Amino acid sequence: MQIRLAGLVPESIVDGTGYRFAIFAQGCPHNCPDCHNPHTHDFGGGRLHEVDEITARIKSYPHNDGVTFTGGEPFCQPDAFLELVEKLGNINIWCFTGYNFEELLKMESPAVHALLEKIDVLIDGRFIKTQFNHELKFKGSKNQRFISCKESLKRGEVVLFEV
Repeated sequence: MQIRLAGLVPESIVDGTGYRFAIFAQGCPHNCPDCHNPHTHDFGGGRLHEVDEITARIKSYPHNDGVTFTGGEPFCQPDAFLELVEKLGNINIWCFTGYNFEELLKMESPAVHALLEKIDVLIDGRFIKTQFNHELKFKGSKNQRFISCKESLKRGEVVLFEV
C-alpha cells in the first residue's frame, strides 16, 4: 500500500514527548487560516511512499520514543496509516488531527475507528489563530485537546492526557 506524505522528520522533539519519528500526511480538507503547514493541504502534492519503506525507516531509529502522525490530515488516509501502525507493532503513537474526537467517532469508516484504537494520544481540533499562544506545548491553539485515545474509547467519554 502507498501513503502520500509531505515529509518525514526522523528525530523530532517538537511533535510529542521524547524523540519521535514525525510523519507529515499530505492533503488536508480543513484549510485552517494561518495553518503552520499550508503546503500540506494539496491532496495532489507531496510524494507517494510505500508503507513498507516508511516502516523500515522508522525501525532504523530504535532509540525514538514513538511516532507522531501530523499533517496535513492523517485521517484522510486512514487505511494507509492503519497499515503502517500494524506493521510497526507495539510503539507509542501520537496523532494530530483537525477533526474533533467526536467527529471521528461519527465517521462511518472502519479504518478510522481501527486507527483510533491504535493511537495513544490524539491531539484534536482545528487550529484557531485567535487561540494561538507561544507558551502552548505541542499544540497550536488552546482549543486543541490532548486525548488519551485508548482510554477514551474504553470508557466511552473523552479522557484528557496530561502533557
